[in-house]
Amino acid sequence: MLLFLFGIILLIAGYFTYGKFIERILAPDHRDTPAKIHHDGVDFVVLPHWKNMLIQLLNIAGIGPVIGVILGIKFGAITFLIIPVGNVIGGAVHDFLSGMMSLRHDGANLPKLIRMTLGEIYYHFFSIFVIILLLLVVAVFINIPAQLIDGLNPTIHIFWLAVGAIFLYYIIATLFPVDKIIGSVYPFFGALLLIGTLMIFAVLLGEGFQRPELLTESASFKAGMIKEPIIPVLFVTIACGIISGFHATQSPIIARTMESEYQGRSSFYGMMIVEGVIAMIWAAAGMAIYNLFPSMMQNNPTSVLLKITDYFLGSQMGTVTVIGVIVLAITSGDTAMRSMRLSLAEMCGISQKSFSKRLMICLPLIAIVCGLLAWSNISAKTFGQLWNYFAWGNQVLAASTLMAATVWLVMQRKAGWVAVIPGMFMTFIVVSYILWVSPKHGGPVGVGLPLQIAYAIAGVVSLAFAVWAYRRGRGKRLQ
Repeated sequence: MLLFLFGIILLIAGYFTYGKFIERILAPDHRDTPAKIHHDGVDFVVLPHWKNMLIQLLNIAGIGPVIGVILGIKFGAITFLIIPVGNVIGGAVHDFLSGMMSLRHDGANLPKLIRMTLGEIYYHFFSIFVIILLLLVVAVFINIPAQLIDGLNPTIHIFWLAVGAIFLYYIIATLFPVDKIIGSVYPFFGALLLIGTLMIFAVLLGEGFQRPELLTESASFKAGMIKEPIIPVLFVTIACGIISGFHATQSPIIARTMESEYQGRSSFYGMMIVEGVIAMIWAAAGMAIYNLFPSMMQNNPTSVLLKITDYFLGSQMGTVTVIGVIVLAITSGDTAMRSMRLSLAEMCGISQKSFSKRLMICLPLIAIVCGLLAWSNISAKTFGQLWNYFAWGNQVLAASTLMAATVWLVMQRKAGWVAVIPGMFMTFIVVSYILWVSPKHGGPVGVGLPLQIAYAIAGVVSLAFAVWAYRRGRGKRLQ
């Protein structure tokens, strides 16, 4: 219990200390923002600050801080420390830097920022990679909320109906102006999410103080713990609560609707801190349920989530909270699709002011997502593969974004170490994971090297990437 509460305090303190330190390095000023310079009534629109913060929170807080941590807490109570430390010096910094990079460069999407910092060769690889990842994100964020909707009433199976309704909403949300759909419905969605999570927190505190053993590694809990190495597997399992490259694809949406640069710390760094708090609460709830019902350690995280809400809140309030979690996924999936449209349009030089051109970009994306949905629902194994590739691909984005931010800061003769340290760590995570993972280790297709060899190679690669980023930044000035 104490480690859980200490972790939440660390997150809050991090916003007011390390977050303020990063803000001083970035030095926001009174220059005009992209929303004012490029106002088009579609993507570049000034929105109220409170609304931007809610949109950013719901954009980034997908199912990772719920589903991911329900899985991740099985690594043990150390998760309560890893989430806040990784969030404060890694994830929140990643989100703040990517958001401010976009804000300073006309609301540019991530591929364009990569081109500016890491060069043409890396840009071409990265552009294809980010589109593939966003396609996986959309497919995952249709699948899981549809499963949750289907599970609300075990007597009626409406999975494919839910899939169709969610996908239709995604298409509408990505085609219409940002203030017409996303800006209108997100405040309601945000309230639903926060109320549900706070209810879980309140009940959990009461239970935890009466029965402190619920948030400890009991003998039955230890028997079901994940035995895979924390590094790198935990940082692939829990993405959104610690660090997530997907967030950098979402930050430009808000960079195009902000009125002032001074809103950056609360909109980018602050909302990642809030996501970390959400992750801590759901991780604690997961540990409590695993201690109360040890057999649940073998269940899929969706069924554990339903058990959490039913046990702590009862059927009626539990349903409200599950709806809040469904909202988490849906409000990340719609902006992921929007981000795909914007990134492709930017790469191809296609203006997005006219509806017909927006539709032209979306049609092939719709067809591919339909194919992914059909494939991923063939069996539990195919969905597991989809999730796994999404998870480690997400962290490739995080490593790339942080290295791009390193170049960007060094180009301005600023403290690049704030980006390169978490960037090196995430490079180490993804390289070691890809080299180590294989079917014999319980994962997808990979190289399958012994862990120590994978660590050694990953260490060399991460150091070389960091040195290259620093040298590239020092070799040029920001245009």
